[in-house]
Amino acid sequence: MKYFIITFGCQMNKSDSERIATVLEGRGYKPASKENEADLIVVNMCSVRQSAVDRVYGLFPKFKKLKEKNKKLKTVLTGCILKEDKRKFAKRFDLILNIKNLQNWPKILKKESNVVITMPWHNYYISCDYLKVKPKYQNNFSAFVPISNGCNNFCPYCVVPFTRGPLICRNHNEILKETKDVVQKGFREVWLLGQNVNRYRSKSKIKNQKSKIINFAKLLRMINDIPGDFSIRFTSPHPADFTDELINTMAKCKKVAHYLNLPVQSGDNEILKKMNRNYTVEQYKNWVEKIREKIPDINLSTDVIVGFPGETKKHFENTAKLFKEIKFNLAYIAKYSPRPGTAAFRLKDNVPLKEKKRREKVLREILEKQKS
Repeated sequence: MKYFIITFGCQMNKSDSERIATVLEGRGYKPASKENEADLIVVNMCSVRQSAVDRVYGLFPKFKKLKEKNKKLKTVLTGCILKEDKRKFAKRFDLILNIKNLQNWPKILKKESNVVITMPWHNYYISCDYLKVKPKYQNNFSAFVPISNGCNNFCPYCVVPFTRGPLICRNHNEILKETKDVVQKGFREVWLLGQNVNRYRSKSKIKNQKSKIINFAKLLRMINDIPGDFSIRFTSPHPADFTDELINTMAKCKKVAHYLNLPVQSGDNEILKKMNRNYTVEQYKNWVEKIREKIPDINLSTDVIVGFPGETKKHFENTAKLFKEIKFNLAYIAKYSPRPGTAAFRLKDNVPLKEKKRREKVLREILEKQKS
């Protein structure tokens, strides 16, 4: 019996797929190099953007042909799935399984059933226990180490609170143990993952003393103190939770890479307010100034959304202006797409696709000119 995993979305999904591989191989499955060699295909999907959902739809013709050749083939859907998408895919997959129930997958896969939806999605609220499964790392250089799961920010365009649930932080001792393990195995790069890493909090119990709170800056220092030749990277932080303590920690910790992805999403205060980002353009620029003052050689990237409902040409021009001022090294530019269940879904998607593409092109051209 062979398995094949198809992963869409962020590094967290990639990390989850590494844990899925461990569970499947523990049940006796062997990895397949191609889909047509597999008896089990797992699609770890992402409902964050419509384009990612469309790519899942695009797999169905291939699955149909594969099932005609291999009658034993089973298809499984997991990952960040909105309820609406789950209903649409229910008849397209043999199984829809919750990643949080990963330890029970072997029992479920044993059963003969057409469609099984296990563990209600509201049980995302319980814990990060599935992260205790040791991952099967996909390379020998870079290792993903999740430090939290879920998010409490409820940005109106984002589905993460509805697919992964509220923020839950792993105990710092678990994180340190996993990091020490990957360093001992020779990994040269450690990626700390979370939907909002700088909201990280863990309690440290000290005998005869009150509990001490380990925040993200303290966690970075503890990981930096682990012996070994490796670098530390993290994603994704929220600008509103960036602190002077974190900036100073990044500057002082020799193992923390001089790279930062700091999502701005828009360069206009009115749009930022609509996005519930809880910071202004002026505050964002102030953080960047502090970061560059402490870490002059920082490579700074950002995330931005063009065509958010209500974004006028003037609003967009402010974003373009910010790009020229900040001079980002890299930017991940997304064209807004409505997602069911989010607050923005109720807003009129009033920026035509052609205009969204134009705005994306403008920002890319600014980046290219700054590189030359």
